[in-house]
Amino acid sequence: MAIKTVLVWQWGKRGAGPRIAVDLANGLTALPDVSVRLCLSEDAEILHSHHAPQDALVFKTYRSAFGLLGRFLQAPLIISKLFLSMLQDKPDIAICAMPAPLDVLMAHALRRAGVKVVTIVHDARAHPGDGYPLQMFLQKALISQSSLLVTFSQHVATVLSGDTICRRKPVVSLSHPPFVGTEAPPPFSHGGKPRLLMFGRLLPYKGLDLLADALPQLEMRVDCRVIGKGPQSPELLQLSGMRDVIVENRWVPEDELSRLIAWADVLLLPYREASQSGVGAMAVAGGRYVVATNVGGLSEQFSGHAQAMLCEPDSMSIAIAIAQLLNAPPPIAPVPDSAKAWQALGQKILSAAD
Repeated sequence: MAIKTVLVWQWGKRGAGPRIAVDLANGLTALPDVSVRLCLSEDAEILHSHHAPQDALVFKTYRSAFGLLGRFLQAPLIISKLFLSMLQDKPDIAICAMPAPLDVLMAHALRRAGVKVVTIVHDARAHPGDGYPLQMFLQKALISQSSLLVTFSQHVATVLSGDTICRRKPVVSLSHPPFVGTEAPPPFSHGGKPRLLMFGRLLPYKGLDLLADALPQLEMRVDCRVIGKGPQSPELLQLSGMRDVIVENRWVPEDELSRLIAWADVLLLPYREASQSGVGAMAVAGGRYVVATNVGGLSEQFSGHAQAMLCEPDSMSIAIAIAQLLNAPPPIAPVPDSAKAWQALGQKILSAAD
């Protein structure tokens, strides 16, 4: 059988995007008769972490809004250089692991070179306060250059399928694999108070107000950490003033994520809306319990997970779900084989693209 060459690229600097690209590239590499090239931003945080890929191409992106504007002004030159590079070492298929501002330039060059482009679309609509300027405009431009769209929830796939630009493009919904390298001791093995964790972008749609109203309803003493980057808000001030609650408004470096998951017994996802949760995928990989609201793609992501409890997006339901889980935690399920899950995802994407 001929070797299939796959290019995986993601030009974000930090967060889930580069991590998804690395885990997907590693999963594809494990497949027989598949050769993988990985391309990341030269400023990607993961390149300097313990999850750093062994071999990756790097691309100069930008370091400021003015830098991004400058790169777009150079678009014809960048596309031409990428096009010539693709002709010299042409992949059979290219996968964009998560849309970023400059991806449309790569996709345009790939299509000119006759390479099939697959884009993993994480959000069909921008979440309030999240993303970057022109995010959806640039995503639609990327979609227009793509032959196949992959989502991590049927919720996102359904919304995308209703968009005019997607109606003639196949949209495949696949499960978000648990991230590799987040193994941890069993929950509650520390012997102290239950440890609750909410982390990620600290934005209103993440249900910070619901969490602030839910925690005082708990009769059991807990330690709760709310960690991530976001604008100061009344909800964060309310949370920071509560007993046994610590708010850390900061970016969480790549190498700290595993330790953070290992600290927690229960991950809290009290979201008001969601496409799916990369944080939740980390919790599953680490064998943590999860309390998530039944919104967007969270219901399908966690409905079959033995250590997850779904509830309605209101403070009373969240408090009840946390209390029920702490009082009678379900049996700990075997930790999934994350590497095999990414390998399976890679195989499904290649099969759908054929």
